Parts: sequence; C-alpha cells; structure tokens
Amino acid sequence: MASLQTRPRDWFKPDPKQPRTSYDEDEVNRLGEDMLARGVLVPLLARPEGNHGIIIDGWRRWLAAGKKGIAELPVIITDKTQTDMEVRGIQIATAIHRADLTGFEKWMACKELLSLNPDWQLADLAKFLHLGASAITKLMSPSKCSKAWHEALEAGRVGIGDCYAAAGLPEAEQAALLTMKLSGASRDDLAQAGRKHRNGAKPPIKLIRVKCVLPASGVSIIASGAELSLDDFIESLGEAHKEAKKARDNGGDIKSFQSLMTAKSKKRQYEPTSR
Repeated sequence: MASLQTRPRDWFKPDPKQPRTSYDEDEVNRLGEDMLARGVLVPLLARPEGNHGIIIDGWRRWLAAGKKGIAELPVIITDKTQTDMEVRGIQIATAIHRADLTGFEKWMACKELLSLNPDWQLADLAKFLHLGASAITKLMSPSKCSKAWHEALEAGRVGIGDCYAAAGLPEAEQAALLTMKLSGASRDDLAQAGRKHRNGAKPPIKLIRVKCVLPASGVSIIASGAELSLDDFIESLGEAHKEAKKARDNGGDIKSFQSLMTAKSKKRQYEPTSR
C-alpha cells in the first residue's frame, strides 16, 4: 500500500529514463522560492530501490529543493511493483500535464509510450493521458513531418502547432512551409498556406449567405457577402470577435456594438479610394 512519508533530499535519486531532459533555471528557482514560502504542497512520488527512492514524479521539485537548501521532502512511496511502461506512463502523464515539456519532448515521450504499447492506437494514448483526441493528434503530428521539421522542433524554432499545419503535406511542400515559418510567418499564416496546398487547384466553394447554428447554445450566426469561402467566414468571425471584445472593454453593450459596426461600415463605404 502506498504511504505518505517525509524523507531527506539525498534519499531521492532521479530516474535516468525520465522523459524530461532539460529544465529552465529561472523557473526552477521560482519554484524553489514558492516551496520556501508555502512549503512543498505536492508530494513527490517514488519507488524504493535499496537505500534510496527513485523519483517517478517530482524531479523539478527535487531540483528546486537542492537549490534552496530544503533538507526534507514529502513523498508518496509506492510499494506496488510497476512495469517500465507503468512507471514511464506516470512520468509522461504528469510531465505533459504539469511540467511544461517542450513540444519536442512531448512528442518523443508520446512516441515512447506507443512503442511500449505496440497494440495502442492514438485513441488509447489519449485515454491513458486523459487528453482529447485532437490534442493527441497535434502532439503526434511531427511524426508526419520531415526530418528538417524534427530538427527545427528540437531546436525550439517551431512548435507543435506549426508541425500540425505542415503534417499531411508532401515533403517538398513541407519545406516551403518551414521556410515561411523560419522567415517569421505566424501559425495562422502556416495553417492557411497548408489548406491551400491541400486543396491544390480545386476552387473553394463559396456562398453569398452563410447561416451557422451553434449546437451548444442554439445561437444562429449569419454572414453575407460577395462569395464567401470557409476561410473568409473564419476570418470574418475573428474580426467580429476582436471588435466585440474591444466594444465590451470600452463599456458597450450588444446594441451599441451593432450600431458602432454599422457606422464603421458606412464610413468605410463612403471613404474615397486612393489611387
């Protein structure tokens, strides 16, 4: 049965197979300051090995304690015999949820879990880590990217979301997106470029009027214009979202927001076009 105890810091030993391979010095210092001020609020998790305990979860807290001279740490010592997969699963799950691994480390950790469980599908991985299917799809998207993307992700020059925008494209087209990203393109720019690549020469479907009923609230959103594509609709919703937030922050209500947008539209309509 697992038990909560207090052990000296030098009783603990880091697991050489843990998923985290680096840490932020300032972040660990801030964690140590918080532990000094409020105590160690979350116990470490360890398994006994000889005269020591191998850290399953809590490596950063252990590091922070060493930097701030905290001599003892609370720990939950598990007496359950765990397989490598069970230990790794605990480490990866807690790291992904709380330790802010880099995108590259998260991807590699998920790959390792899948390799330890060759019968797993992505749905099994999502269930084990208590993450949504879309989050797991994004975390695993680098697996569909080229080696150049892997190197950029490891170096911190791109993120998981950027890899997701490139995944599924042919390698030659992925190279073009990577060049865009390294030249300063935003994630939205990459997503839009990726959609264009996937659509190829096929012209997008356009409508004059779009009506969308939101399933959760039942609210209807209506947009009309000259040949609206789905990308046009998305960009319009984004613009409306920004304008509505601005109006709310300035103390407006829904009625004044509607009047303001009508006035802005009319002003733009009658503004002279520069030549």
